[in-house]
Amino acid sequence: MLFSRHMPLSSAIALCRALRHGLGAGLTLVQVFRQQAERGPGGVRPLAGRVLTVLEQGHGLSEALEAEKGVLPPLLFSLASVGEETGHLAEIFGELEKHFLLQDKLRKQFRAQSMMPVIQLGVAFLILAGLIFILGMIASANPGTPIRGLFGLSGPTGAILFLLFTFGSVGVLAFLVVTLGRLARRNPAIDGLLLRLPVFGSCLEALTMGRFTMALHLTLDSGMPIERALRLSLKATGSSAFTEQTETITQALKNGTSLLEALTRSGLFTIDFLSLIAVGEEGGRVPEVMRQQAEYWNEEAANRLKTATRLASALVWLIYGGFMVWAIFSVAGLYFGAIKI
Repeated sequence: MLFSRHMPLSSAIALCRALRHGLGAGLTLVQVFRQQAERGPGGVRPLAGRVLTVLEQGHGLSEALEAEKGVLPPLLFSLASVGEETGHLAEIFGELEKHFLLQDKLRKQFRAQSMMPVIQLGVAFLILAGLIFILGMIASANPGTPIRGLFGLSGPTGAILFLLFTFGSVGVLAFLVVTLGRLARRNPAIDGLLLRLPVFGSCLEALTMGRFTMALHLTLDSGMPIERALRLSLKATGSSAFTEQTETITQALKNGTSLLEALTRSGLFTIDFLSLIAVGEEGGRVPEVMRQQAEYWNEEAANRLKTATRLASALVWLIYGGFMVWAIFSVAGLYFGAIKI
């Protein structure tokens, strides 16, 4: 399927680009998805065919995508719903295309910066496992000579245990990171905790605020009732910490409070952002202020993600360097121990 849990960004970009161009040129959703099902990229055709079948039955895009909810990127699913209700689908898919292009660029940048230390770390694991194996073979060939293993391990069994521990630790760490991300999408407490983390949390904040302000601009600009606009905009963030506050915000508005007061009660927004809301609300320019804020947060997200990418790459180098220092001292201890013998 196109959108697995590890969705190829190239497929998402291609789909969003096709929808942006097609809808912008005046084609209908049925026509665009028929084109993609017949002549689109190989990774897009299966999904386009399934969506086309639902659309041809007279259902809307949201209903067609509902069946794909488990495999679609959460942001694409949420913002497509916003675009359909506001009549801004072409613009929505244009923004999604930009978002996925930025994500793809930063991912490639991170891989380029971290690939070498990761390869070196893997080679170091293999070299040390080979040394453990050789020491075990030497000890077996010279039973009268006491030869101490590396890290307390020796021989084929020791080498296998070493590889299982080292590569297994890396695998467990990666699994925990992925699992934490999935839990955050369903657990507001975990999501809120991630938003408060240094560096990483600021990136999430910028991405989330960019989605919220873009969706709120489009919904309010379409003349949609403000309660419905906020409900859709909070959903579009893809953040459980934001969606949890939906009822708090919308109920406050229903009780006659201002937008500023309703957003303040949620505890989600900074004083600076709330000040801009106050200015926009007083002048009747909230949609325009949200448009400007969407541009600001998109730029801020790009800058913060670049900083996070550099720090993550530096962390990989630090782990590699620390492991190599540990390995060098361990081998040196083994060498001097052999001399003493």
